[in-house]
Amino acid sequence: MKITLLTIGKTDRKYIREGISVYEKRLSHYINFEIVEIPALKKVSSMPVEIIKQKESELLTRYLDKADSIILLDESGKALSSEEFAGFLQKKMNSGIREMVFVVGGAWGFHENLYKKANHTISLSKMTFSHQMIRLFFAEQIYRAFTILKGESYHNE
Repeated sequence: MKITLLTIGKTDRKYIREGISVYEKRLSHYINFEIVEIPALKKVSSMPVEIIKQKESELLTRYLDKADSIILLDESGKALSSEEFAGFLQKKMNSGIREMVFVVGGAWGFHENLYKKANHTISLSKMTFSHQMIRLFFAEQIYRAFTILKGESYHNE
C-alpha cells in the first residue's frame, strides 16, 4: 500500500522540511509514503472564497484516482487518538486498498465537491495549525501509527 499526503502550496520553512524528512526516512521502513505539493493559486486576494475553494478542488482532483481511498484532513472531521488512527490504517491495509490519499486543502478549506469525493474526513486537532505544520504533524502521526501496529517502543501509553 502507498500513502500520499496531497497538499496545496509548498513547504517553505526549512525547519519544517527537515522535520518532515526525518519522518519520511523512518517511514520508508514500513510503507511507501510520499508528499505531493501542488503549487498554490496566484492572485487570489480579489477572488471570492468559494471560487478559491473551487479552483483548489479542481487542482487537487487532478491528482486523485477513483481507486484511491481519499481522506480529507479537516478540522470538522472525526477526531481519532493515535491508537484509533493506527487501527484505521490497519483496517484500510487489510481491505486491500492500494493507495490512501490524505488531503490538506488551502487556507479556506475544501470545496463541497471534495467532501463528496472523500471516503473519510479526519481531524488532527480541534486547534488550528498552519498548513505547513500539519504536514509535519501528519508525517509524525503516520510514523507513530506504524510503530503502534508493530508493537515498537516509540508510542507510550
